[in-house]
Parts: sequence; structure tokens; C-alpha cells
Amino acid sequence: MEKSYKRLIEGNRLFALSKQFDDPEYFKKLSLGQTPEYLWVGCSDSRVPANEITGTESGEIFVHRNIANLVIHTDMNLMSVLEYAVNVLGVKQIIVCGHYGCGGVRAAMSNSSFGLVDNWLRNIKDVYHEHKKELDEITDLEKRTDRLTELNVIDQAKNLAKTRIVQNAWQSGKKLEIHGWVYGMTSGLIKELNTLYDEKGDIENIYHYEI
Repeated sequence: MEKSYKRLIEGNRLFALSKQFDDPEYFKKLSLGQTPEYLWVGCSDSRVPANEITGTESGEIFVHRNIANLVIHTDMNLMSVLEYAVNVLGVKQIIVCGHYGCGGVRAAMSNSSFGLVDNWLRNIKDVYHEHKKELDEITDLEKRTDRLTELNVIDQAKNLAKTRIVQNAWQSGKKLEIHGWVYGMTSGLIKELNTLYDEKGDIENIYHYEI
């Protein structure tokens, strides 16, 4: 029986042929380097590919994905991506994009144990605790989950603004904006949340670094 992964290789071949048909120099130009304007911090969910849902091409978005699109200051993977994106690539926009129907958010709302991921999801439980009054007043479970998804995105965007990497960019005069979005799985549309961080004044003073 043919290996199921073989269709990925065939898909890649068709992708390469299609790009070369449209532009014979496409891959040569792509190989010269990347100058993305955006850093995308998204969920690992296979249904939320950054380029596909934004209609962008290879090289336009620098991407980091993890379960429930969390920004944790001890996550050296994310911090390394952030530093490279800001200091080397010079991105101008950072987007934290969650999605409705997120399994990580739903799991964090329960008292069940899911193994190692419990340590990761604890961060979403903290967001719930911070907004407990608002969330507990939402009786519909799906609507409460959707609202926690939004609040989680807002919190993670704020966590980016708390980093020395971002504050150093602001201090040096770089134009750098942080946005919070949520992707609608059933509509295919992105919802922009009322979230914009573009200066230290947008966060509490205790998180400011003297740079």
C-alpha cells in the first residue's frame, strides 16, 4: 500500500511546478533572503496556517506557533524567534492570532489532567482567574470559551510588550506594533480585537525596563 506521506511529496512537486510556471525566477528570488514585515505568533492547530488564511506568499510572514498561541517569558524558543524577528529581520508588525474552537483553551477551562501539557495550559488558567467575574457570568459554555480565547490573545499580546526585546526596539525609535486577532473557524474570517501596543506607556510601569 502506498505510504500516505507520499502525497505530500507529490503535492510539493506540483507546488514547485506551479510557482515556476507563473514565475521562472520565483525560487531563485526567494533564495536570496527574507524581509518579512510581520511576525505571527499563532496556534499549532493544523487548520490555522498563517499564509493561507491571510492570502500572503512565502517570505511575507515570519511564523512561530505553539499550543494556544502563548507568550511565555521562559520559552527560549519564542524569545529567540522574537529577538531575531525584531533585531535582525526588522519586522514592523507582530500579530498574536488565536482561533475560536481552540482545544487548548477548552482544556484549560476544565479541571481534567491531560499530562505534560497541563504545565503549559496553566498560563491560560491564570488568564481565566484574572477575568473570572466576567467569564463566570457567561452561562453559554461555547460563548465563554470564545471570550476566554479573546482574553488570552489580549494577554499574550501584552506579554510581548513586557519583553525587553520589544521595549528596546521602541526605545531605539523603531516603529513596532503588536496586534491581537482571532480567526473564526466556521467563517474563515479574522476578527481584530481592540488591542494595540506600540509604546511602553501601553503597559503598567512595573514592567518597564530602563534601557
